[in-house]
Amino acid sequence: MAKVLVIATSKHTHGGITAVLKLYEDSSMWQSNHCVWIGTHRDGNNFRKVLYLLKALVQYICLLPFYDIVHIHFSLSTSAKRKYPFFRLAKLWGKRTVIHLHCGSQIDDNWSPVYQKMFQQCDCGIVLSESLKANVEKHIGKNDKIRVVYNPCPLIDTQTAVEKKNYILFSGTLSKGKGYQDLIHAFAKVSDTHKDWKLVLAGNGEVEKARAISATLEISEQVLLLGWVDGDVKHRLFCESEALCLPSYAEGFPMAVLDAWAYGLPVVATPVGGLADLASDSENMLLFEPGDVDTLSRKLDTLMSDSALRQKLSAESLRLAAGKFNLTTITEQIDEIYHQVL
Repeated sequence: MAKVLVIATSKHTHGGITAVLKLYEDSSMWQSNHCVWIGTHRDGNNFRKVLYLLKALVQYICLLPFYDIVHIHFSLSTSAKRKYPFFRLAKLWGKRTVIHLHCGSQIDDNWSPVYQKMFQQCDCGIVLSESLKANVEKHIGKNDKIRVVYNPCPLIDTQTAVEKKNYILFSGTLSKGKGYQDLIHAFAKVSDTHKDWKLVLAGNGEVEKARAISATLEISEQVLLLGWVDGDVKHRLFCESEALCLPSYAEGFPMAVLDAWAYGLPVVATPVGGLADLASDSENMLLFEPGDVDTLSRKLDTLMSDSALRQKLSAESLRLAAGKFNLTTITEQIDEIYHQVL
C-alpha cells in the first residue's frame, strides 16, 4: 500500500477542506495508506499563522523521505501559494504528487502561475466537478491527469429521534459570497405568510450585520442566529430542520448541501460549482440564480407551503447521499488514484 502525506489546512479550522478530510480520516482508505495529515494554516493573528506554517514545514521535511505520495489540498490562490513549497520539495525528492482543488467557478478570477505549474507538473489533479475540470482545462489544455472526485456526504446516525421544527436552515460562514443577505431579504418577503416558520443561520462571520438586517426588515423574532455550530449541536439542528438553503455566488462542492443530503433535507440552492453537474429544479432540489431574491422568496414560499414537495425532495436527497456521494464510493476513488500514480 502507499504511504501518503496529506497537506492541508489545520484540523482546528472551520471550512470545507477540513470537513472533507475529517471524513477521509475515519475511512479504511486513510488507514490502509498510512495517511498523515500535516496542517499548514490555522485561524489566528499573522505571527501565529507564520509559526504554524514553519512548524508544518519542519515536520514535512522530516517525514517526506519515508513517504511515497504527497496529496495537497488547496482552494484559492493564497492557499495554493502557501502549499507550493511543499509541492516543490516533493518533486525534488522524486515523490508522486496529487493536488486537490477545492474551489469552484471563482477559479478563473484566481488563476495564477502557481496553479499552472502545479497542474502541469503533478501526477494527478483532482477537482470537484465536471464543470470545474472544464475550467481548469481552459487554462492548461486537455489533460488526462485531471480526475473528478466529488466531496462525500457524512455518515449519519439515523436512529436519533428528534421532533421536526419549521426551520429553513443556512449553514456556513456568513459572508457576502455565501448570499446570506439575499436569504434574509427573501425570507422577509414571505415571513408574514408563514408566521410559524423560522430562518436559522448557523455560522460565524457577519453575525451582527445579519442581526441588523433582520431588525431593519422587522423579522428578528423569526430569525435565529446561532453562530458556528458543530458536533451534537449541529447534528440536532440538521435533524430538526425542514430544509436547507444555500444562496451562494460561488462554490466548489458545498459541504452544507452534502450534509443536508445525508440528513434527507430538501435543498434550495444556486446552481454553482459542482451542483451544476446534477441539479434539476423541482426534481432533486429547488434552484434560483445567485442574487435573485424574488425567485428565492417564491421558492421558499413553495417549499414551506407544500409538504408533498418537501417529502419528494427529501427522498431525492437521501438517494444522492446513498449513491455517488457515498463516503465509501468516494474514498475508493481516492484509493484507486493512489494506486495509479504509483
